[in-house]
Amino acid sequence: DDDRFSNVFCEESKQLIDIDLFALAAKYYSLSSLGVCTPLEHVLEALRGDNQGRTGVKTDEFMNNKKSHEVQVMSELVDNIVNYCGIKQVIDIGSGKGYLSSFLSMQYNLKVYGIDSSNNNTNGAHERNRKLKKHWRAYQSRGRANLKSQSNDSSLQSQDQVTIQDTVPSCGFTEIAPSETNKKNEVDLVAQTQSDESKLSEEVLAVLNVLPADAVEYFSSSQCKCGELCEEEKMRRKMASLKAKASKSSESNLYFPLTSCITAETELSDIITDLEDCMMVGLHTCGDLAANTLRIFTAEPEIKAVCSVGCCYHLLSEQFENQEECPEDVWGFPMCQYLKDKGWCCGRNARMSACLASERVAVGQMLPTESLFYRAVLQVIIEEIYGVTKSDRHVGKTYSKSSSFIDYVRKSLKKLELDDSKVPDSCIMDYYEKYKHRMNELEAFNMLKVALAPCIEVLILLDRLCYLKEQDNIAWSGLVKLFDPVKSPRCYAVIALKKRS
Repeated sequence: DDDRFSNVFCEESKQLIDIDLFALAAKYYSLSSLGVCTPLEHVLEALRGDNQGRTGVKTDEFMNNKKSHEVQVMSELVDNIVNYCGIKQVIDIGSGKGYLSSFLSMQYNLKVYGIDSSNNNTNGAHERNRKLKKHWRAYQSRGRANLKSQSNDSSLQSQDQVTIQDTVPSCGFTEIAPSETNKKNEVDLVAQTQSDESKLSEEVLAVLNVLPADAVEYFSSSQCKCGELCEEEKMRRKMASLKAKASKSSESNLYFPLTSCITAETELSDIITDLEDCMMVGLHTCGDLAANTLRIFTAEPEIKAVCSVGCCYHLLSEQFENQEECPEDVWGFPMCQYLKDKGWCCGRNARMSACLASERVAVGQMLPTESLFYRAVLQVIIEEIYGVTKSDRHVGKTYSKSSSFIDYVRKSLKKLELDDSKVPDSCIMDYYEKYKHRMNELEAFNMLKVALAPCIEVLILLDRLCYLKEQDNIAWSGLVKLFDPVKSPRCYAVIALKKRS
């Protein structure tokens, strides 16, 4: 019943008139309150059955705290999924310098290909492997010891396998709803949410049908041919794959880093010569790469499972952003037919807002107000003095390298290739003083964006989930909160398993 939030905006002016209710509505429509997420512990329990989680190499031996947290949690989940599906090959899309890839190979003895579009990242992965080489024997020994302590039957295919239907109560597909007992409105809304979920529990069970026995189906590859590569490019990729394979040994390489640009039409068999039944993973795949990962997963018969954590929503391409329909092109948003039929559009401002870290702000890690203010005033300067309203160039991280506002403006103008001699220092400071009193206003506006951020992220993530629900070859798909959002704000994974023949 959307009428409960009807007083957030004025019906006539459309202006925001109730900030408390606005924040409450945004919280109500966040993933943590909607009841669409599957708890990670239930997924792991279903995948493991009677097996216990393994312990071994600590990621913080060679990663920072954030990356260590992400890799530790995601690699454990990936290991459980590949064991459940009975596969050993993992394809890491957007692998960067190979943090996740090397850990999956080292800790879990998986065959991992890391694919990244940047040669610098691939070279960095090779260099990282070289540095890890001296530790490899010790890590490998620990890995073997861990494997011996596990049950030989890790595929969970026996008749007494535990599935999530057995472990999750009918109304258990929601994370803990936010509650603050001193706010009656919020308590009422949460109670209403729980009531709604109870009424829909049977439908939720029927739709999710988590990890059914018919997971991982082999299906026809006739629908996979989305595009053809030229013979020269196929040969180049094949040679790169063979070269990586030839250079790998148990002590010299932990996995195969490859350089290739991944699109929705990518044929993995053209990049990886020994492609076999595998799982595709992506840890913070930027923009369209997250969407393309899911498209490749549904199209390639060899890929039996996927676990994708996206990021950089502002880099998504949108089909209806400029009101120009191009059916032949592949867009990052929307993916599902439901939103395509409605011509849904977020827009860049909304997608930028979705990147904000509301959980970090909630614990006191505030927004960089001064840098945002610098950027806002700079935009006024370049519009009023240079007549520039749009540019393909970016200011980047100029603020952190600047000693003052004047220094920031001059460095930014040079990056934008604008003549900074047209603006004397006094003029720059006049602009600063003119807008200085509005810094608090800017901060308040950005806090409203922070409050709204989870709602926009919900739309993007549910679009990806609905896309998977629309596919005939998917046995189960769901959204799972993997990471601590304070440590890693983009914390939700889209996970899916294919049907089994």
